[in-house]
Amino acid sequence: MLKMFKNLFKEVCVSDLANYVFPQPSERIRLTIVQSGVKNVITLFHAPHVQSSIRVHTMLKQAAATAQSHATEDQASSHGQQSKSERTEFNLDVTEEPPTPDQLNSILEYLGPGNAGLVVKDASSSGDALSKLKQNGSTFQRPVVVDWNNGRAVAGDNESEIMNLVRALSKKT
Repeated sequence: MLKMFKNLFKEVCVSDLANYVFPQPSERIRLTIVQSGVKNVITLFHAPHVQSSIRVHTMLKQAAATAQSHATEDQASSHGQQSKSERTEFNLDVTEEPPTPDQLNSILEYLGPGNAGLVVKDASSSGDALSKLKQNGSTFQRPVVVDWNNGRAVAGDNESEIMNLVRALSKKT
């Protein structure tokens, strides 16, 4: 009986965690993560049939590859401190799925008030965006780039805003 309860508890906990969107970490937790060497994660909500999304995907892949190559150079050089402060290593998570309701709430919070229409077609508010997304996932406008660790998002393909988001990773680490 106890073994059955443990297995049931594991299944419930694992399935609950799979759908849970973790809140933005406190500064202390973020510093612990940074010191442990865990990379930041940037998510691209991508539509492979949309030209602007393809451009953003290419730009982020290049930025991630460049950061990785600088990290390799840092390991081989004796002046790693300077390079370390300039590099912006991150893991790129690309998804073609629309965000979950919790993710959408976070994205809307990161973008600021009055920007629901940027990410959900014809949405006038956060509540309206959630409702429209639940009715039809294709109302979600891509590309959207999200830095979950630092609570920032960019809707659309504004290259300078996206690169500012990427460069801000190194300033926080």
